Amino acid sequence: MNPLLAIEQLGRTIVKGVEEFGYAAILLAETIFWIFAGPFKRQSVKISSIFYQMMQIGVAAVPIIAILSFAVGMMLAIQGIHTLKVFGAETQVVLGIALSVVREFGPLITGILVAGRTGSALAARIGTMRVSQEIDALRVMGINPVRYLVSPVLIAMLIMLPALTFLSNLAGLFGGALYCVAELGMSFKAYVDACYSILEIGDLIQGLVKSVVFAVIITLVGVSNGFLVTGGAEGVGRSTTRSVVLSISYIVLADMIFTYFMNR
Repeated sequence: MNPLLAIEQLGRTIVKGVEEFGYAAILLAETIFWIFAGPFKRQSVKISSIFYQMMQIGVAAVPIIAILSFAVGMMLAIQGIHTLKVFGAETQVVLGIALSVVREFGPLITGILVAGRTGSALAARIGTMRVSQEIDALRVMGINPVRYLVSPVLIAMLIMLPALTFLSNLAGLFGGALYCVAELGMSFKAYVDACYSILEIGDLIQGLVKSVVFAVIITLVGVSNGFLVTGGAEGVGRSTTRSVVLSISYIVLADMIFTYFMNR
């Protein structure tokens, strides 16, 4: 491949990435503006819309998050006990399970699952509205699309993702407990007491702060990809796929950065 063409392609990719980042930042600023300034302009965000999004984002996701978090907690227990047997320190597995679930796996699993469910749905919904010119119709009727479509989602996401993360923590710890009780013969009370002695409030806060950042990432990536859809139905499909891939990628990168700075 011609080196000049490769450099040109790289430059185009960087410029496009910067443009998308700027567009997402503007969307975030406009969303926050309507959340706080909407009531003064008699265009407040509807409470009913927020509760509807909370049901779609949070309540509908409870079963899958609980099941997968339970499975991951049990998997950590299985792998941890198998590894620690080499050192004769199987009982220390509770330390690894508790910290791994609350600090890392709880928020990460929740973020990835919600990105797959809600992020794709956001991109598909808004992309379809853009292709069918419903967003233009909203503007003609005097309804701001960001206030109507994005603000309720962001509020609901900021409420429900930390709540789902807390549920994921409980399910993961419970999964680890069942295997430890069965494999090591420890009582459930001993497991709970060990978790209490290991975990601190800072560990829980670390996971919840991550979930708030993940909520913003999922919302912005989903809605920005939806608003930028071109090319009809095929474009909606590409945007939906791209939204999921980017959301999960940004979540993993953000988690890595948080982990580095919060555990130094």
